[in-house]
Amino acid sequence: MTSKNSGDTPPPNPESDPRLINLEDVPPDHRSGYVALVGKPNVGKSTLLNALLGRKLAIVTPKPQTTRHRILGILSEEKYQIVFLDTPGIIKPRYKLQEAMMHNVSGAIQDADLLLFMADATQDRPDTFSLEHIGDRPAILVINKMDLIHKEEVLPLVEAYTKLRAFEEVIPISALKGKNLDVLLDAIVKRLPFGPPFYPRDMLSEHPERFFISEIIREKIFRQFRQEIPYSTQVNIVVYEEREEGKDFIDAEIVVERDTQKGILIGKGGKALKRVGSAARADIEAFLGKEVYLQLHVKVRSDWRNTDTFLRSYGYR
Repeated sequence: MTSKNSGDTPPPNPESDPRLINLEDVPPDHRSGYVALVGKPNVGKSTLLNALLGRKLAIVTPKPQTTRHRILGILSEEKYQIVFLDTPGIIKPRYKLQEAMMHNVSGAIQDADLLLFMADATQDRPDTFSLEHIGDRPAILVINKMDLIHKEEVLPLVEAYTKLRAFEEVIPISALKGKNLDVLLDAIVKRLPFGPPFYPRDMLSEHPERFFISEIIREKIFRQFRQEIPYSTQVNIVVYEEREEGKDFIDAEIVVERDTQKGILIGKGGKALKRVGSAARADIEAFLGKEVYLQLHVKVRSDWRNTDTFLRSYGYR
């Protein structure tokens, strides 16, 4: 399960707080490090994170720019611990929210010991815009969506990428089908520095449960609505009350920018919002392993994506 810590807190240091990790149980050849998943929108970064962890941690939709925050997922085995950083797709920002998203990408690139630069196997030319953002950081070129093409078809794309910069390795995969992920993991582990784990082995993420609940609700909005509605919404958990008896209570607000968007989100007789709530509640209960009572309401905050005060209060600054 996740930690109750804030997503902005530094990782626990096992050497300064031995209560967290028993260093006597750590083998001398143990490796640990940070690995950032980077690339343009919709190349499958979140799908890959979920596949590597064996659990859905990051929300996934067919729409680009679904991921807004830097999602941290921890994979712990006997001889290694990989702290994955799933990042928003690299874009040219058009408003302040996107500027904050790109700041998260830059931070992840600088923090990581290794980058997984993800490319779409179905594309006919390299993503030079994203390449510019990673500089000369050590990177593995991960060609995703290999299930959609024949193997030989990807060779020109690989050649084009390797002419632009040096990569530690080039690994074709299908994150959706789980193909070649063992090869990718081996390539990652052997490039991590030796050292003890940063986090307890039973810890999946340092993000609080509230964060993942809000992300699940936002995913359902992305899947149910088209065009601008999903991108204009922000989900905040106002109340999360764990109850010993009965269902846990969750009160969530969905923020939009205009009254017309609020009307669309609620729908006639509240039917659209009820569909969002029903779909979200099922996933939240699966995530928490318990029943919940989910209450949704919609608020209008004009131009929140360009307002520093709102962005800070929503955790983007």
